[in-house]
Amino acid sequence: MTYSKSIVFGTDGWRGIIAADFTVANVCRVTRAIAGYLETVYSQDHPVLIGYDTRFLADQFAATAAAVLAELGWQVKIAQRDCPTPALAYSACTMNSAGALMFTASHNPAAYCGIKYIPDYGGPATTAITDGITANLERVSDALPQGLPTTRISSFNPQPAYLQYLYTFLDIPRIRSAGLKVTYDALYSCSRGYLDEALHYCGCTVESIHTERDVLFGGGAPEPTGQQLTELRQRVLASQAVVGLATDGDSDRFGIVDELGNILPANLVLLLLTRHLVKHQGKTGAIVRTVATTSLLDNLAASYGLPLYETPVGFKYIGEKMRQHTVLIGGEESGGMSILGHIPEKDGILANLLVVEAIAWEQRPLSQLITEVLAEAGGTIYTYRLDLALPAMEQRHLLEAVCQQPPTQVANLAVKQVSYLDGVKLYLEDGSWVLLRPSGTEPLLRVSLETRSAAQVSVIAGAMQRMIETLTLATPLA
Repeated sequence: MTYSKSIVFGTDGWRGIIAADFTVANVCRVTRAIAGYLETVYSQDHPVLIGYDTRFLADQFAATAAAVLAELGWQVKIAQRDCPTPALAYSACTMNSAGALMFTASHNPAAYCGIKYIPDYGGPATTAITDGITANLERVSDALPQGLPTTRISSFNPQPAYLQYLYTFLDIPRIRSAGLKVTYDALYSCSRGYLDEALHYCGCTVESIHTERDVLFGGGAPEPTGQQLTELRQRVLASQAVVGLATDGDSDRFGIVDELGNILPANLVLLLLTRHLVKHQGKTGAIVRTVATTSLLDNLAASYGLPLYETPVGFKYIGEKMRQHTVLIGGEESGGMSILGHIPEKDGILANLLVVEAIAWEQRPLSQLITEVLAEAGGTIYTYRLDLALPAMEQRHLLEAVCQQPPTQVANLAVKQVSYLDGVKLYLEDGSWVLLRPSGTEPLLRVSLETRSAAQVSVIAGAMQRMIETLTLATPLA
């Protein structure tokens, strides 16, 4: 048996191309590696939960994993249908489980599938856990299970308990009294039957689109950003809805469109929800953000007298802080968020519902609320991200070169500080920053930036692209 070096647990589990590296054989291997970890922590009277999203073969991969675990002696409870990651995570920490396996590639394109292990605390597995699972890969088989001990496999429905739990975080009477009109784009994800059900329960008038299963996600990707939300924008304007809501493939990320058809960057939504939790829910605690998330959260933290923690990219790091401290809100610029009292896992369904609640509280347009919180946090920001397809070796050499000799200037702006918390982050003299780091989910080098000037976005992005081209000695990147 040869250990497949392609099986690598990144920021959120292992993902691969279906039929290329994400195969039935590798699913068997990874499942046995996870079982090896489970044996060191749990007895087999704790069931293992399994969930899956709507993508191609995810349900079949889940069934294979269930058969492998049952053959190894574990009791397995598999979701009745595709389900959101946060719903499965909540189930993992409330059903006396040995954790859960979720088959999803989240926002990745349709060609991908993935698997992640969720421990019984209901958040992402720590690096120590995934390192242990990875080490097991070298000594487990990729053989198909020989039999199917069906007595050890049963189904469950995570939806009722999960939704009832979410309602405890919301002022349901206030939302009902507001009589809000909402447009919901499922993006063919597993939030259908969850987010739309919750909105109806809260008394909203709901127009829903793309709620059917489509393993090709309409020809796009289940990512609630940019062009994927074009139809949602159009529907919001046509129906005069107060907000448009969307989730990614496994519903742990949110997407928000205001009443004017503007797609709101996750950074702005995090600012809005931070203010809402403090102003209307009267909550307090630390703010946790990743290195790629807006520094305006720092200003809100200072204004409210709240501690702020910065983490590497990946919600597992935010989840660790939530388990260690009293955290008001933890969020990342890619659309992940959780709040005080909730599971230490990002939840796009709850985030969407909290935006609706904020509108109900204020009884004013969402665009106006965003303008107000930006003013409170210190002004408008402009963000941009370059995704550069570079081989892993090239990425490593480039980052090593920048670490060894960081630039003293970017676009004629002095570099005032350099952070190596995750990749390389350059803080510039005008308050702008640039972050270079490898993606944890795709073979890309990500270059993220934030500035207070729209004009500076293209200037800084161009300067960084030229620097990378010089360092890699490559042809100009598109």
